[in-house]
Amino acid sequence: MTVTIVGSQLGDEGKGGVVDLWGDAADVVARYQGGDNAGHTVVEDGTEYKLSLVPSGAVRGKVGVLGNGCVVNPSTLFEEIDDLRERGLDPDVRVAKRAHVILPYHRVLDGIEEEAKSESDQEVGTTGRGIGPTYEDKAGRRGLRIADLLDPEVLREKLEYVVPQKQRLAEEVFGVETGEEFDIASLYEEYRRYGERLAENDMAVDAGEFLANRLDDGDEVMFEGAQGTLIDIDHGNYPYVTSSNPTAGGASTGTGLSPGIVGGGEVVGIVKGYLTRVGSGPLPTELGGVVGDTPGYDEQGEGDNEELATYIREEGGEYGTVTGRPRRVGWLDMPMLRHSARANGFTGLAVNHIDVLAGLDEVKVGHSYDLNGEEVFTMPATTERWHDCEPNFKTFEGWDDVDWAEVADEGYDAIPENARAYLEYISDELDADIYAVGLGPGREETVVVENPLE
Repeated sequence: MTVTIVGSQLGDEGKGGVVDLWGDAADVVARYQGGDNAGHTVVEDGTEYKLSLVPSGAVRGKVGVLGNGCVVNPSTLFEEIDDLRERGLDPDVRVAKRAHVILPYHRVLDGIEEEAKSESDQEVGTTGRGIGPTYEDKAGRRGLRIADLLDPEVLREKLEYVVPQKQRLAEEVFGVETGEEFDIASLYEEYRRYGERLAENDMAVDAGEFLANRLDDGDEVMFEGAQGTLIDIDHGNYPYVTSSNPTAGGASTGTGLSPGIVGGGEVVGIVKGYLTRVGSGPLPTELGGVVGDTPGYDEQGEGDNEELATYIREEGGEYGTVTGRPRRVGWLDMPMLRHSARANGFTGLAVNHIDVLAGLDEVKVGHSYDLNGEEVFTMPATTERWHDCEPNFKTFEGWDDVDWAEVADEGYDAIPENARAYLEYISDELDADIYAVGLGPGREETVVVENPLE
């Protein structure tokens, strides 16, 4: 069977930890979109592993697959693999031949375009990893794929076609002097070597066929989404989105397996018990603000609930895994989650960071929005309309800070009563059972109510 792990909010919900939590029962963990703009953290026996490209199942020794929906920076991939080996692991990672390749000029252009947008306050807040420009080339039918690295003649031919175009774009449109990132000869040598390593280690596969064969053999496959539903290119708050589909439907198009296979399995929505965001765009339930990200926010400390936002940020370690940037913080946004549940079809939920909210006198949830005098219960289709939404809050009594490790040992009923009322509200509103509750960063600090792979 299959289990698809989906971020239900704006990313940073704790997907990597949930993949690791249930990963022992999986045989294969496959990423289906995104690239090294992801930031998945896994903690095992007190050791922290920060992964941006290698699927999180590597920590448990599972086969990892980067599907055709991913964009792959070979340099990052091999650095992560080598680092994991130095730390005593033996990652087995396969890469779809149809996956597109991030090249150095993509990262240069990413930075140039974001800087140009910042001059008119239209920056998206990208990670600068070249993700967007690579997907642009994919859609423009001028991208390089993993299979191209395996054939030196094809590799050179495609570089000779596309690099001069990128060089002219940088120099003539943006007025930027180009360097070795646009040198065909050096790019050819570097990426030919990556192709050789992929071939020598038998890493390049037809992802759809590979995964279908594993399922036919009776293996359990977990799909690991990156980012979150609200930054999905189609279903997110455009243009403050990523360039791929983190929603459950992306697991089909991004791996080559049918919608029936994905939809016939479990789809688990990962929910952070409050809301965070790295980057620009509306955030109706935001408590404070972050300079450079929160619209109209120019000075640290000017928000009405800045002290509370700072407290939650520090307690939850809310800084981007990839960027290190402070995350914007807000109360849980239920219209957002209803939208996410509809787009993904959640069969279960994993709710993380309940411990971070412990000790507060009250915990709020944006239950609905007021939009031009009308109460609405899901997100508007446009970012402009979402920006105009004012949250209507529902208030819950807070819960004590307890020995969360002991609670994790004892199970769901040991969670403080007020926290359980909060969890049950989320479950009822989204019509999906609670499968797990995260009470800390470690694997053992999670209450497992149901393992969808068992």
